[in-house]
Amino acid sequence: MSVKYFVIIAAIVLVLTPMASAKEISIGVLVDLSGPLTTYGNDIANTLKIAEKDINSYFAQKGEDYTVKFYVEDTKVDPKQALDKIQSLYSRGINLVIGPMGSGEVANIKDYVTSNKIIIVSPSSTALPTIIGFAKPSDKKYIFRFVGTDDLQTSAIASELRDAGIKGVVITYIGNAWGKGLYEEIKPKLKAMGIEVAKVVEYPEQTPADFSPYLSSLEDGVKKLADKYGYDKVGVVAFSYEEVYTMLAQTPDNSPLLSVVWFGCDGTAQSSKISNALDKVEKVGMYSTLFSSKGPAYSDLAKKYQEAGYKGTPYQYAMNAYDAAWVLAIAYADVVKEKGSYDPDAMVEEMKVVAEKYSNGDYGVQPVSGAIKLNEWNDRASGDYAIYYVSSAGKWEQAGLWKFATGKVEWTHKPVAPAPPKEKKTPTPEKTETAKPVKTEEKKTKTPGFEIIAGILAVALAVRLRRRT
Repeated sequence: MSVKYFVIIAAIVLVLTPMASAKEISIGVLVDLSGPLTTYGNDIANTLKIAEKDINSYFAQKGEDYTVKFYVEDTKVDPKQALDKIQSLYSRGINLVIGPMGSGEVANIKDYVTSNKIIIVSPSSTALPTIIGFAKPSDKKYIFRFVGTDDLQTSAIASELRDAGIKGVVITYIGNAWGKGLYEEIKPKLKAMGIEVAKVVEYPEQTPADFSPYLSSLEDGVKKLADKYGYDKVGVVAFSYEEVYTMLAQTPDNSPLLSVVWFGCDGTAQSSKISNALDKVEKVGMYSTLFSSKGPAYSDLAKKYQEAGYKGTPYQYAMNAYDAAWVLAIAYADVVKEKGSYDPDAMVEEMKVVAEKYSNGDYGVQPVSGAIKLNEWNDRASGDYAIYYVSSAGKWEQAGLWKFATGKVEWTHKPVAPAPPKEKKTPTPEKTETAKPVKTEEKKTKTPGFEIIAGILAVALAVRLRRRT
């Protein structure tokens, strides 16, 4: 081989070697793409496409030989599917995961995650750690959540009900760890505020095709409360996913459930599935809380989101997932540089350090979901809650903001109760001539044929008198 060709080949090798040696940071993504949280699941998947480009550009600019790649799996918010999918990811060598979305999913995979030291960061699981089976913080070592938990959300909802003047509620919830946890957490808070709970209706996690029996039970509770307080002081609280809009679609037009305000949560806020029963949703408002925290880089992400062809702006869960991707990627690179290879236990500790530095902008990039402060359970420790409702224009609009610092709602649009159901009037019988007492008495007095008999008697008397003469 000539020197000329050797030089050319050597140059090519030098150019290609950095590309070939770039270490892939493989991150699994467990989201709902075809179940009751598809609005948010698809949004997370779309936003992580932007995160992938941004993080890879960051590593390239820093001269670090890493690339991030996401492997998205659909769980349908089904705990069994979540376990199947994380087992599949782990068998492919993936031990970093964003998701799953639901607390029931987290509860079902926690043992597998812990035994295999898989690091997961859920952007949307909010049930309290004890509700999903963790006795102490060390049990939750490998499980992070970048969203406020339900002790915060239920405080926001209880304050919302109180400020809206609600005196009594009926509560319906999906029968999983998340739904039950929200109910159990809000129950003592409502009692402390003097808000009566007349009826509690749980429905199966596998969404029923027919909600009629559950709706009937809720109606009974609403009627009872309305008789006591009036419809304007009664509310329906729904700890549900997007199936609540199917529930409303099946609610009869004359149901008392459509004469009170409905209050949702982070499983219903800003859902595109309001189209299932838009006229009814507009009527009851569906005032829904959603963890709300925006950081310095939010507007930049929103711009990229629209440039990518996506409608609107990223939801909060997608923002949480975007930041989770950055923290995972940077922490992984730091651990490998320090240890020489990946170490999951070192990764857990590094995640806490990176989350704080990333929040402060120490890496030259800013968070999109605000400061990420983690508590001893590796959960986000604070945050405000926006309250959204469906306006008469058929769109989600912000009605207020619950402030963590004050524990109060700052309203821009207080809930307004729909019109109460119309009372059914008993029809008044039409008055007829035969129905008048006077007429009846006249008929009794004027015996049929009286005039004829009197005439016959008169003629007979006249004939007799004539014969005598």
